[in-house]
Amino acid sequence: MRLFVFGLGYVGAAFTRALRARGWEIAATARDEQQADRLRAQGITPADPDDRQAMTAALTGVNAILITAPPGPDGCPALEAIIPALAQAQAFPDWIGYLSTTGVYGDFDGRWVFETSPLKAQSVEGARRVGAERDWRQVGRGMGLTVTAFRLPGIYGPGRSALDRLRAGEGRRIVKPGQVFSRIHVDDIVTGLLASLDRPRAGGIYNLVDDEPAPPQDVMEHAAHLLGVPVPPDLPFNELGISPATRRFYAENKRVSNARAKAELGWRPAYPTYREGLASILKAGG
Repeated sequence: MRLFVFGLGYVGAAFTRALRARGWEIAATARDEQQADRLRAQGITPADPDDRQAMTAALTGVNAILITAPPGPDGCPALEAIIPALAQAQAFPDWIGYLSTTGVYGDFDGRWVFETSPLKAQSVEGARRVGAERDWRQVGRGMGLTVTAFRLPGIYGPGRSALDRLRAGEGRRIVKPGQVFSRIHVDDIVTGLLASLDRPRAGGIYNLVDDEPAPPQDVMEHAAHLLGVPVPPDLPFNELGISPATRRFYAENKRVSNARAKAELGWRPAYPTYREGLASILKAGG
């Protein structure tokens, strides 16, 4: 069995480890020789996404594709690189997973959103994801490919959590009354992707989020208690010094439901809230 990953980042690397444990062969994009050497050292076959011949070779006989790279001003870069190579390789993978974002929903004033909720993206990045999801669904229907989109919230895990920010002296408690965010542990993303891979569904859309949307300052406070360090002081949202990017992030307030993924995939997050997730990271030495 063969997996191709377009954009081997934090989530892609975790998914790759899970499939290698199942005996899969892995290929992934690499845009320079240094990155290609790092992949080879891990037993992963590199492919330059701008090299049609290399992409065709990497996609020949492929069983599954994971796309993690974000879209740019011209749309999803994976579309232009993957679709012609698939056609040339005459490959028809059983599953294509596209990692999107819950940012496609925009702001719902703290209300619950579902996969059927209207898409009201407020950021440029969110709007591009809406377009990329649409493009992949259209290509999937046109070519008879099983494309599934996964809408992800804030991702945390080993090396990428409130614990790490506190240890680096970068922990902040930005307080905006009534604000909540959904989040997901990287391991729970992987189990969700595996559940979909085992039960492919063309045109599927799933929110992979934990069970408890929570204020970000609560997460930081809990992480500080776990480490036994002082809780960072409150920083009111309207204070000066908060970056425009952070203000844009806090402009979207919603609770994201994972009911469809549970019902259709039989998926359950191993870390239903940030409390279990942070405790697991700390116990593992992170």
